Amino acid sequence: MDKMIGFIGAGNMGRAIINGLISSKLVDKNHIIASSKTEKTRDRVKAEFGIETFADNAEVAFKSDYLILAVKPNMHDEVLDEISSAIRSNLVVITIAAGISIDYLKNRLKNTNKFVKAMPNTPARIGLGMTAISPGDGLNKDEIADVLSMFNSFGKAEIVDEKLMDAVTAVSGSSPAYVYMMIEAMADGAVLQGMKREAAYIFAAQAVMGAAKMVLETGVHPGELKDNVCSPGGTTIEAVSKLEEMGFRAAILEAMRVCADKSRTMNVK
Repeated sequence: MDKMIGFIGAGNMGRAIINGLISSKLVDKNHIIASSKTEKTRDRVKAEFGIETFADNAEVAFKSDYLILAVKPNMHDEVLDEISSAIRSNLVVITIAAGISIDYLKNRLKNTNKFVKAMPNTPARIGLGMTAISPGDGLNKDEIADVLSMFNSFGKAEIVDEKLMDAVTAVSGSSPAYVYMMIEAMADGAVLQGMKREAAYIFAAQAVMGAAKMVLETGVHPGELKDNVCSPGGTTIEAVSKLEEMGFRAAILEAMRVCADKSRTMNVK
């Protein structure tokens, strides 16, 4: 991919995406540029990835073919004001911020009609991210393919309707936190049974990772995979029965509901 990819903002998620693009060899470092308000961040990104950095957001916007807005939602107004005059008609603008819609970008940037809403999650930092992609009507097939390739470089990316982004927030954007809580609780349970904490975290985390890969790589329904572990009268069905009794499944459903509801209240028109 020989297009110029620009980043406005180079925080944790921005750096995770840059790392994925370079590590996967999808994009040469000479085709990636980034801006940041702080010299400390610019120096860090330059040293870490060997890319060119700028203090001026508009300069990055002008030089880019694909522009990723990797800043907080509340910074979008300021950033879009800074770059609006530098936008070219063929620029693809991608936001990864919660609450920022394609319509919002259309209303703020009049010089292009190529917009993408993307929702990656934090495991992108280790190349295992999950990203939902909602391309706007202005993109052609090649541009959509480019965007998918970019986000697939650090995990998996799937196209979803923009109206499902609140559900995406609940099922993948915020869900690493739920899983971390489960791993912590599992480890606590192992410690209660006499296992050392360091080992307990390894056992719990590896079990979760292995179970997730079984779902992804076998294509077998999670319920069937669960049933396969539950021998009649055995230890696993005893544990599953207690989880059901304590409302495990209902708690997750309710947590995802309130997460999606909160996401809807954050949406900027």
